[in-house]
Parts: sequence; C-alpha cells; structure tokens
Amino acid sequence: MSDLQGFIEGFRAEEPGFLNYASYGPLSAAVLGEQSAWSAAVATSRPGSLPELFGAEDRAREAMAELLGFRVDQVAVQPNTSMGLMHAMFGLSGDVLVSPAEFPSLTFAAVRAGDALDAVTPVWLETPDGRVTPERVREQLTSDITAVAVSLVDPRTGYLVDLESLRDVVGDRILVVDAIQGAGVVDAPLALADVVVGGGQKWLRAGWGTGYLALSDRALDELEPVISGFRGIADSPEIVWDDVLPPTRGASAYRVSNPDWIACARLHIAAQEIAQAGVANIAGEIALHVTRIIDLADEFAVQIGSPRNERERAGIVVLEPTAGELSALTAALFNHGVSATAREGRIRLAAHAGTTEETLEILRAAFTSYASTVPMHR
Repeated sequence: MSDLQGFIEGFRAEEPGFLNYASYGPLSAAVLGEQSAWSAAVATSRPGSLPELFGAEDRAREAMAELLGFRVDQVAVQPNTSMGLMHAMFGLSGDVLVSPAEFPSLTFAAVRAGDALDAVTPVWLETPDGRVTPERVREQLTSDITAVAVSLVDPRTGYLVDLESLRDVVGDRILVVDAIQGAGVVDAPLALADVVVGGGQKWLRAGWGTGYLALSDRALDELEPVISGFRGIADSPEIVWDDVLPPTRGASAYRVSNPDWIACARLHIAAQEIAQAGVANIAGEIALHVTRIIDLADEFAVQIGSPRNERERAGIVVLEPTAGELSALTAALFNHGVSATAREGRIRLAAHAGTTEETLEILRAAFTSYASTVPMHR
C-alpha cells in the first residue's frame, strides 16, 4: 500500500455523503487512535506515563514546520486560527491592507488591534467578487501600508490566491496568510509568506484546538509579541519563578500558557500523515473529485460560483442556485445525506482526497431529486 493509499484509508470511518471539510473534518483513523491512547493514559495517570505526552508540543511544531516550509523555531502551536491572527495583528504597526470580505477572524483581529493599541489601521481592499488578486492588491497599495493579509483559499468563493505573484506585489511588506482552508491540501509555497496561521480541525482532520502560527525571520524582527505569557520566555519546559523575563526571540514568544498536549499529539499525527502521503499527491486527488462535482453540477444545470480553473481553486465548490431554487436544493442535499454548508444564498461543498465514489453518487442522487422538483430549471 502506498503512503497516499494509506492516507485515503484513514477516511473510511466517515459517513458517506460527507462534503463539508471547509467547515470541519472528521478525525482521521490515525488521529483518533492517538487521541484515544492519550486520553486513556491521562485517565489512568500511572506513574511515568505522561512525560512522553508533554513532548507532543515539540513534535507538533516539528511536523508543522516541515509541512509549511519553516524552521522549528519559527513555529508555535496555538489554540485556534483566530488567536494566531490576533497575535499577528496586535504585533504589527502601520496600515494593513485586508479585504472586508475575508473570514471574520482576519477582519476582527485587524480592527481589534487598531482599537486597542492604535498601532494598526485596517485599509479595506476593494474586491467586488470577494477574490483577492495580485492585480487588485497592486492597484491599492500605498507607501503607508506595511502589511497585507489574505486567505490562502477564500472560504466563501473557493478562490485560491496566487501566492507567488502576491509575494512579488507585496515586496518587503509583511504578508499574512490565513491558511486554514488550504494548508496540507494545496501545493502552495507557504514559506513565501511572513505569517502563516491556521487550524487543524478542517482539512488536516486533527480536531479542534490544533492551531498553529509560523513566522518568518522578517516577521520575528518586525512583530511585537504583545500577548506573551510565562511560556513565552524560552523553549525550555522549566517554569521561571520570582522574576518576569522578556519574551524569547523565536515564535515561542507567542505562547501564553501550557498547550493542550493531546491536541498537540493530534496535530503532530495529522501533519505527519500528510507529509508522508505528499501534499501534491493529496492536491491531485482533491482536484479530481472537485472536477467530478463541477461536472455533476453542470449536468443538472446548477450554477457554480467558485472558480473552474484548477489553478484558481482548491477543495471548495460553491453552488449558487436562484433564490427560488435554493430551498429545494438544500432540502434535496439534506434528504439524501449530503453534509454541506448553506449560507448567504450559497451552498458550499468541499471534497477531500478520501471522498468516495459512493459519496459522489449520493450527490448525484440529490441533484436528480432536486431537478425533479424544479422542472422549469431544465
């Protein structure tokens, strides 16, 4: 069995019809096994049984550093994506160019940092269709802008940003990337960014509480670790008493307290699985499934709002039925057991490498049922 086949086998516990990875991903078989083993160890707490668990944070950092293309000292675990973005925005100064259509984790972090410290000013990037392109960024850059923040894959439109071209446009400004919808499943050069933030509960299938923050040397030089606790003074697990020391130099400065070590163990296993299977291989499988979903939507004349070009898409397909047909399509998907996200008049489907033929046939059946209820649609 190849590493990719072994990775795909880890999806087999999922219910057929699951197409909602952009919302969350059911735990992989290996991650579930790791969680169960450590939960049992904590429950019994036999003497000497937990020191290995306390090393899970370092193992998670090593695995994520390899996956993202950063050094270990440039990576810190976080409770979630939003907290990592808060660290980034509170640590910046100057004007930050960001689209108001981004997921609220980005926009709230930028506004809250500006309101609290008056060091950051959000500059709202105009994106009529919600897509952040290098051309739009270039048109709206000014000399006062010190950072640009963007999602690697936009969660509403499914658009995959051209990271290489964006890096060229941004120049020596700080480039912040919310990578939660693409890390591990998009073959993108994430190391070109200065700040990469994400969480493992979606495409990594590591469960909640598995956030991460990666910082380039430029970011470590320019960002201030505003929120840095007693674990932010060194990589050493030793606690310093009777003194308050300054933050350490690396990404560890952005730690506040002890992590959830079982979450770290889950993140480590998830990232390790992906590295073994190969991000490019996983992305290739996802591309095949996304093409199948788009073809099915076309067959039943369901409008697609997400990119069709493989270079501009990842694992998300956005359906945009007319207002009068939205309820019928939503009901058909639900009745046939398709797990998806319906929001703002759109329906978001998200396939992974382990999406099965059975799931795609369930989707076909849902489309067939939908088409039978809206005869004028054909």
